[in-house]
Amino acid sequence: MTHRVRRDETVPKVLISDKLSPRAVDILESRGVEVDVKTGLDPAELAAIIGGYDGLAIRSATKVTEEILAAADNLKIVGRAGIGVDNVDIPAATARGVVVMNTPHGNAVTTAEHAISMILALARQIPAANESTQAGKWEKSRFMGTEITGKTLGLIGCGNIGSIVADRALGLKMKIVAYDPFLTPETARRIGVEKVDLDDLLAAADFITLHTPLTDQTRNILSADALNRTRAGVRIVNCARGGLVDELALAAALANGHVAGAALDVFETEPARENALFGMENVIATPHLGASTTEAQEKVALQVAEQMADFLVNGAVTNALNMASVSAEEAPILKPYMELGRKLGAFLGQVESTDLSSVSIEFDGKAAGLNPEPVVASTMAGLLGPVMDSVNMVNAAALAASNGIALSTVRHERRCDYETLLRVTVTYSGGARTIAGTLVGGDKARIVEVQSIPVEADFPDTLLYLRNYDKPGFIGDLGSLCGRHGINIATFHLGRREAGGEAIALVEIDQNIGAEVMAELRGLPQVVRADLLHFA
Repeated sequence: MTHRVRRDETVPKVLISDKLSPRAVDILESRGVEVDVKTGLDPAELAAIIGGYDGLAIRSATKVTEEILAAADNLKIVGRAGIGVDNVDIPAATARGVVVMNTPHGNAVTTAEHAISMILALARQIPAANESTQAGKWEKSRFMGTEITGKTLGLIGCGNIGSIVADRALGLKMKIVAYDPFLTPETARRIGVEKVDLDDLLAAADFITLHTPLTDQTRNILSADALNRTRAGVRIVNCARGGLVDELALAAALANGHVAGAALDVFETEPARENALFGMENVIATPHLGASTTEAQEKVALQVAEQMADFLVNGAVTNALNMASVSAEEAPILKPYMELGRKLGAFLGQVESTDLSSVSIEFDGKAAGLNPEPVVASTMAGLLGPVMDSVNMVNAAALAASNGIALSTVRHERRCDYETLLRVTVTYSGGARTIAGTLVGGDKARIVEVQSIPVEADFPDTLLYLRNYDKPGFIGDLGSLCGRHGINIATFHLGRREAGGEAIALVEIDQNIGAEVMAELRGLPQVVRADLLHFA
């Protein structure tokens, strides 16, 4: 479909390449933005015309690839009407200076309602009963359901969508237990759920529903082992992300009767034309309908139009995934500090993210004279990103506040060992962790201190963080282990408090390391802990 709106070369131009509400066009036009609506374009067609636009508004169909971005000479913003941005190459967009925005809250109620619908459909076997009845079988005794009143619902993830599910389930008289590293006891009490660890949730829940992003930490969070630790007869609902549940393990648990039923709206491979779960009588499957209501689609369309108009006309930035609120004058100065803060936050977020209670960000040397807000936002996005859904530099501080995480900044007016320095300290249930970094050559992020131990290292794509005892044999044992598994060590940085005491090693490696090798590494006699960190 092609719909052409006024053309004037002096005003910003936006291409809408996926189906959006006509009211989105009205909003953009009313703000002085020209619009073309051209849906159903193939990649070659999109690449051929994208160079003429300042903005691109999409849903999920359009794939904004590196090749599309390379042809987008004038593109300034991609606006995604919805939460997920798997169809946008964000690193490539960032490299070309294209802001990527989404609408993280417009789908929340709709997705939560879909999860509740799945719970009810599972409890009463509604899809199978419907199919049987319409086939004229009248198998009343076959479809013995279960009440949800008084049952325990386990929430894996209790953020924006999970908390709405909890509210609806409480209205259905269910008991709610929740596992979420960022859920504070105070917030849990306020929304009426019991905060538990994952093992306790698996053992207690009659129904389990997932509402967490897909990260290295959450991939296959319902693994074969986790499913074996659930109570017999549990029912599983996933309306969040494919890959959170091991589909083959779930199929086996459904086949042997340990899991009574499963309802899935998302799959590891989509579109899901074939799947090990398809055809099983106790499985309900829907084609990623979580956000598919008229109301939700209208909300996200209007929201993305408002955000894009604000950006193109006024320079305002809202819900950006790759940019903090920052003026054009500040951007060149702040950009390397924002990247340093993001990487420092990501280091701590991957090492310790359970029950965070406070975050302190210190600005020392030249950094003390900066506008701190974009740096703080970038640092918090790096810290929360590994485990929290839809985190960006705009909403990270607000998400921290809503989860009871206190945030403070300190500017030091004093001489500093480095020309400029950022230090990030997090307090959590087990104590505190800290990391400091500087800029080398004015723009290259570098670690200079971990847990008050001086140690200098860059932020490579893959980094082993090791805490160990400073004893002979450690380096040899580590090298031997890496050699046995074909893991090449690129750089190796050591620091210690005192001879024979606690030490730290930051090891850049050229390959990723699987869980079995990490377990072997943690078993070395000198190793206190080992974490595999990613900074790409």
